Amino acid sequence: MSASLARAPRLAHPGVYAFEGVVPVIDPSAYVHPSVVLIGDVIIGARCYVAPGAVLRGDFGRIELRADANLQDNCVVHSLPDFDCVMEEFSHIGHGAVIHGCRIGRDALIGMNAVILDRARVGDQTIVGAMALLKAGGELPPRVLATGVPARVVRQLSDAELAGKRRGTDQYVELGRRSAAGLRPAGARTEVEAGRPRLVWGWSGRRGG
Repeated sequence: MSASLARAPRLAHPGVYAFEGVVPVIDPSAYVHPSVVLIGDVIIGARCYVAPGAVLRGDFGRIELRADANLQDNCVVHSLPDFDCVMEEFSHIGHGAVIHGCRIGRDALIGMNAVILDRARVGDQTIVGAMALLKAGGELPPRVLATGVPARVVRQLSDAELAGKRRGTDQYVELGRRSAAGLRPAGARTEVEAGRPRLVWGWSGRRGG
Protein backbone atom coordinates (compact mmCIF):
# COMPACT_ATOMS: atom_id res chain seq x y z
CA MET A 1 0.00 0.00 0.00
CA SER A 2 1.34 3.44 -0.89
CA ALA A 3 2.13 5.91 1.90
CA SER A 4 -0.55 8.29 0.60
CA LEU A 5 -3.24 5.61 0.78
CA ALA A 6 -2.01 4.45 4.17
CA ARG A 7 -2.51 7.99 5.49
CA ALA A 8 -5.97 8.40 3.91
CA PRO A 9 -8.67 9.34 6.42
CA ARG A 10 -11.16 6.81 7.64
CA LEU A 11 -14.68 6.92 6.26
CA ALA A 12 -17.21 9.16 7.97
CA HIS A 13 -19.98 7.83 10.18
CA PRO A 14 -23.30 6.87 8.53
CA GLY A 15 -26.24 9.29 8.54
CA VAL A 16 -27.75 8.57 11.95
CA TYR A 17 -30.85 10.49 13.01
CA ALA A 18 -32.75 10.37 16.30
CA PHE A 19 -36.52 10.48 15.94
CA GLU A 20 -38.42 11.89 18.91
CA GLY A 21 -35.50 10.96 21.13
CA VAL A 22 -35.08 7.38 19.87
CA VAL A 23 -31.53 6.92 18.57
CA PRO A 24 -30.35 4.12 16.21
CA VAL A 25 -28.02 1.49 17.67
CA ILE A 26 -25.03 0.01 15.80
CA ASP A 27 -23.09 -2.84 17.36
CA PRO A 28 -19.36 -2.01 17.39
CA SER A 29 -18.57 -5.12 15.34
CA ALA A 30 -21.01 -4.21 12.53
CA TYR A 31 -19.99 -2.35 9.38
CA VAL A 32 -22.36 0.36 8.14
CA HIS A 33 -21.27 2.38 5.10
CA PRO A 34 -21.28 6.18 5.60
CA SER A 35 -23.87 6.68 2.85
CA VAL A 36 -26.42 4.60 4.79
CA VAL A 37 -29.31 6.45 6.50
CA LEU A 38 -30.62 5.19 9.85
CA ILE A 39 -33.62 6.93 11.41
CA GLY A 40 -35.17 6.34 14.82
CA ASP A 41 -35.75 2.88 16.29
CA VAL A 42 -33.17 0.92 14.28
CA ILE A 43 -30.95 -1.77 15.82
CA ILE A 44 -27.98 -3.15 13.87
CA GLY A 45 -26.60 -6.34 15.40
CA ALA A 46 -23.17 -7.87 15.73
CA ARG A 47 -21.09 -8.45 12.58
CA CYS A 48 -23.80 -7.12 10.27
CA TYR A 49 -22.89 -5.54 6.94
CA VAL A 50 -24.97 -2.63 5.59
CA ALA A 51 -23.98 -1.57 2.07
CA PRO A 52 -23.93 1.86 0.40
CA GLY A 53 -27.22 3.63 -0.15
CA ALA A 54 -29.38 1.53 2.18
CA VAL A 55 -32.11 3.33 4.16
CA LEU A 56 -33.59 1.98 7.40
CA ARG A 57 -36.40 4.26 8.52
CA GLY A 58 -37.62 3.40 12.00
CA ASP A 59 -39.93 6.37 12.45
CA PHE A 60 -43.15 4.31 12.66
CA GLY A 61 -41.75 1.41 14.69
CA ARG A 62 -38.76 -0.85 15.34
CA ILE A 63 -36.37 -2.30 12.76
CA GLU A 64 -33.87 -5.00 13.73
CA LEU A 65 -31.05 -6.37 11.60
CA ARG A 66 -29.82 -9.23 13.75
CA ALA A 67 -26.35 -10.72 14.09
CA ASP A 68 -24.40 -11.79 10.97
CA ALA A 69 -27.07 -10.47 8.59
CA ASN A 70 -26.41 -8.26 5.59
CA LEU A 71 -28.43 -5.56 3.86
CA GLN A 72 -27.09 -4.69 0.45
CA ASP A 73 -26.87 -1.59 -1.75
CA ASN A 74 -29.96 0.64 -2.09
CA CYS A 75 -32.24 -1.52 0.03
CA VAL A 76 -35.17 0.25 1.70
CA VAL A 77 -36.46 -0.93 5.07
CA HIS A 78 -39.47 0.67 6.76
CA SER A 79 -41.39 -0.23 9.89
CA LEU A 80 -44.99 -0.33 11.08
CA PRO A 81 -46.34 1.02 14.38
CA ASP A 82 -47.61 -2.37 15.61
CA PHE A 83 -45.35 -4.93 13.91
CA ASP A 84 -41.58 -4.97 14.41
CA CYS A 85 -39.65 -5.30 11.15
CA VAL A 86 -37.07 -8.00 11.87
CA MET A 87 -34.39 -9.54 9.67
CA GLU A 88 -33.16 -12.45 11.75
CA GLU A 89 -29.66 -13.87 12.19
CA PHE A 90 -27.78 -14.69 8.96
CA SER A 91 -30.53 -13.16 6.81
CA HIS A 92 -29.25 -11.97 3.44
CA ILE A 93 -31.06 -9.08 1.73
CA GLY A 94 -30.06 -8.60 -1.92
CA HIS A 95 -29.43 -5.36 -3.80
CA GLY A 96 -32.39 -3.02 -4.09
CA ALA A 97 -34.87 -5.09 -2.07
CA VAL A 98 -37.77 -3.42 -0.23
CA ILE A 99 -38.47 -4.80 3.24
CA HIS A 100 -41.67 -3.18 4.54
CA GLY A 101 -42.93 -3.97 8.01
CA CYS A 102 -42.36 -7.72 7.72
CA ARG A 103 -40.31 -10.53 9.21
CA ILE A 104 -37.44 -12.31 7.47
CA GLY A 105 -36.50 -15.65 9.02
CA ARG A 106 -33.12 -16.88 10.19
CA ASP A 107 -30.71 -17.70 7.34
CA ALA A 108 -33.24 -16.63 4.68
CA LEU A 109 -32.27 -14.89 1.44
CA ILE A 110 -34.26 -12.13 -0.26
CA GLY A 111 -33.25 -11.73 -3.91
CA MET A 112 -32.35 -8.54 -5.74
CA ASN A 113 -35.21 -6.03 -6.14
CA ALA A 114 -37.67 -8.31 -4.36
CA VAL A 115 -40.46 -6.70 -2.32
CA ILE A 116 -41.74 -8.10 0.99
CA LEU A 117 -44.86 -6.26 2.16
CA ASP A 118 -46.63 -5.48 5.43
CA ARG A 119 -46.81 -8.24 8.06
CA ALA A 120 -45.55 -10.88 5.64
CA ARG A 121 -43.35 -13.63 7.05
CA VAL A 122 -40.52 -15.44 5.28
CA GLY A 123 -39.60 -18.77 6.88
CA ASP A 124 -36.16 -19.77 8.11
CA GLN A 125 -33.73 -20.73 5.33
CA THR A 126 -36.18 -19.76 2.59
CA ILE A 127 -34.99 -18.09 -0.61
CA VAL A 128 -37.17 -15.47 -2.31
CA GLY A 129 -36.16 -15.00 -5.94
CA ALA A 130 -35.06 -11.76 -7.55
CA MET A 131 -37.92 -9.32 -8.34
CA ALA A 132 -40.49 -11.46 -6.51
CA LEU A 133 -43.28 -9.84 -4.49
CA LEU A 134 -44.63 -11.34 -1.28
CA LYS A 135 -48.02 -9.73 -0.69
CA ALA A 136 -49.13 -8.12 2.57
CA GLY A 137 -49.82 -10.78 5.19
CA GLY A 138 -48.29 -13.52 3.03
CA GLU A 139 -46.34 -16.34 4.62
CA LEU A 140 -43.67 -18.63 3.20
CA PRO A 141 -42.68 -21.85 5.02
CA PRO A 142 -39.07 -22.74 5.89
CA ARG A 143 -36.55 -24.14 3.39
CA VAL A 144 -38.36 -23.37 0.15
CA LEU A 145 -37.66 -21.40 -3.02
CA ALA A 146 -40.37 -18.85 -3.85
CA THR A 147 -40.53 -16.74 -7.02
CA GLY A 148 -42.93 -14.62 -9.00
CA VAL A 149 -45.49 -11.83 -8.58
CA PRO A 150 -47.09 -12.68 -6.29
CA ALA A 151 -44.45 -14.98 -4.82
CA ARG A 152 -45.35 -18.66 -4.76
CA VAL A 153 -43.46 -21.71 -3.52
CA VAL A 154 -41.65 -23.46 -6.36
CA ARG A 155 -39.98 -26.31 -4.48
CA GLN A 156 -38.07 -27.38 -1.40
CA LEU A 157 -34.40 -26.44 -1.07
CA SER A 158 -31.64 -29.02 -0.82
CA ASP A 159 -28.98 -29.14 1.87
CA ALA A 160 -26.39 -28.23 -0.79
CA GLU A 161 -28.35 -25.13 -1.81
CA LEU A 162 -28.70 -24.01 1.78
CA ALA A 163 -24.99 -24.54 2.37
CA GLY A 164 -24.26 -22.40 -0.69
CA LYS A 165 -26.54 -19.68 0.63
CA ARG A 166 -24.73 -19.70 3.99
CA ARG A 167 -21.35 -19.40 2.25
CA GLY A 168 -22.64 -16.30 0.49
CA THR A 169 -23.79 -14.80 3.79
CA ASP A 170 -20.48 -15.62 5.44
CA GLN A 171 -18.74 -13.76 2.61
CA TYR A 172 -20.64 -10.62 3.60
CA VAL A 173 -19.59 -11.04 7.23
CA GLU A 174 -16.01 -11.18 5.95
CA LEU A 175 -16.66 -8.16 3.71
CA GLY A 176 -17.78 -6.20 6.76
CA ARG A 177 -14.52 -6.96 8.57
CA ARG A 178 -12.44 -6.09 5.54
CA SER A 179 -14.38 -2.89 4.84
CA ALA A 180 -13.82 -1.68 8.40
CA ALA A 181 -10.10 -2.32 8.01
CA GLY A 182 -9.47 -1.44 4.38
CA LEU A 183 -12.09 0.89 2.89
CA ARG A 184 -10.92 4.52 2.72
CA PRO A 185 -11.79 7.66 0.74
CA ALA A 186 -9.54 8.05 -2.28
CA GLY A 187 -9.18 10.17 -5.38
CA ALA A 188 -9.70 8.24 -8.63
CA ARG A 189 -6.63 7.56 -10.75
CA THR A 190 -6.61 8.85 -14.29
CA GLU A 191 -5.11 5.69 -15.76
CA VAL A 192 -4.50 2.06 -14.88
CA GLU A 193 -1.17 1.75 -13.11
CA ALA A 194 1.45 -0.86 -14.03
CA GLY A 195 1.12 -4.03 -12.01
CA ARG A 196 -2.32 -3.05 -10.72
CA PRO A 197 -3.17 -5.40 -7.83
CA ARG A 198 -6.19 -7.66 -7.72
CA LEU A 199 -8.33 -8.25 -4.68
CA VAL A 200 -7.68 -11.61 -3.05
CA TRP A 201 -10.41 -13.61 -1.34
CA GLY A 202 -10.31 -17.02 0.27
CA TRP A 203 -13.17 -18.32 -1.87
CA SER A 204 -13.98 -18.60 -5.56
CA GLY A 205 -16.86 -19.46 -7.81
CA ARG A 206 -20.40 -18.14 -7.44
CA ARG A 207 -20.62 -15.41 -4.84
CA GLY A 208 -23.54 -14.28 -2.74
CA GLY A 209 -25.04 -11.13 -4.25
